Amino acid sequence: MNKSFTLVLLLCLTLGLAPFYPEPHLFGKIKWLIGGGVGMKGQDWFDLILHGTPWLILFYMVLSKRWKKT
Repeated sequence: MNKSFTLVLLLCLTLGLAPFYPEPHLFGKIKWLIGGGVGMKGQDWFDLILHGTPWLILFYMVLSKRWKKT
């Protein structure tokens, strides 16, 4: 495993899931969006981007590595 993948994985498990109790922010924001996102303010969108970015980077890294193999 290379260092950048390890760093992104660590970011996903810390920043991407913070706070851990009672529910990670990312899960709550995704549920909110699925429910229509009614009442979301700028702070909520920023929170979604902040906690979701490590997961998007990880997803991109995994997909790009898989495409290079084929």
